[in-house]
Amino acid sequence: MRIAKRSLGIAAFAAAIALSGMAPAMAAASNGTVHTDSGAPLTVRSAPGTGASSVGTIADGTAIVIDCQTTGDSVTGKYGTSTIWDHVPASNGYITDTYVYTGSDGRIAPDCTNVPNPPANTCSTTGLGDGKTCAQAVAYAKTRVHTNNIDSYNGWCDRINAQNYGFSASGSTTAYVHWTQIPAAYKHAGDQNVPAGGLAFFSNGGSGHTMISIGGGQFLSNDIHGAGSYTQTTISEIKSKWGQTYLGWSQPWFKVNH
Repeated sequence: MRIAKRSLGIAAFAAAIALSGMAPAMAAASNGTVHTDSGAPLTVRSAPGTGASSVGTIADGTAIVIDCQTTGDSVTGKYGTSTIWDHVPASNGYITDTYVYTGSDGRIAPDCTNVPNPPANTCSTTGLGDGKTCAQAVAYAKTRVHTNNIDSYNGWCDRINAQNYGFSASGSTTAYVHWTQIPAAYKHAGDQNVPAGGLAFFSNGGSGHTMISIGGGQFLSNDIHGAGSYTQTTISEIKSKWGQTYLGWSQPWFKVNH
C-alpha cells in the first residue's frame, strides 16, 4: 500500500471540479522533490526499468521538474510500491516515482508518448511482462550453476532461459524458432556486446542454441561443459566448440507471454 502523498487542498479542488462536471486539464509539466530513506542519491535510468543503464543521479532533497510519466518496472520505495516512472528532462532520464514527493499517489504529468527503446547495451523487461527483472534473472541463473548431468538441463536451453525469467517454458519450439519470433525492436543482430540479462542466440541449421548473459562477455549455458551441466562460457567457445553461428542477442521476450 502506498503512503498517501495527496494534500487536502488538492483533494478538495478535485472534488469541486467533479461536482461542477468539469474535467481538469493535466499540466504540461509538474514538480516533485526527491526523497530517499538513506539520504543517498536516486539513480536516473535511460529507460523506465531497474535494469536500464544509469545516466546519472539526483541528490536527496532535490526539487525536480517532471515533464511526463510512464509505466515501467514495479519498484518499492519510500512512498510504497508503484510502476510509475517520472521523466526528468534536466537529467534526460527516468526515476521511479516511489522516491519522489509529488503531492499525489497517482500520475501528475502527461503520458510519455515517445518513451525511447532501451539502449543497445541495456537489458530491460519494460513492457514484456516477465516475472523477473534482468538483474533478478541473472541472480537466479547463477544459483543454478552445476557440473553434473541433470536431465532437465540436457538440450533445454530455451526453456532454461524462460525459467530464469519466471516462466515454465518459452512458448517456442526451439531456440532458433524463438529468435525468429522476437520482434525486430527487441533484437540486436550480430552485436556481441550483450548486457547482463540479455539472451544470446545461435544457429546450427537445426534447433540452434541460446544462453543468458551475466555481463562482462560471460554467459551461463547448459551442455557446453558436459551433457546436462549449466556452467559459465563465452560466445567464442560456443562457436568454436559446437560450430554454431552467432545470430545476435535480444531483450528477454518470450512467446509464452505474447
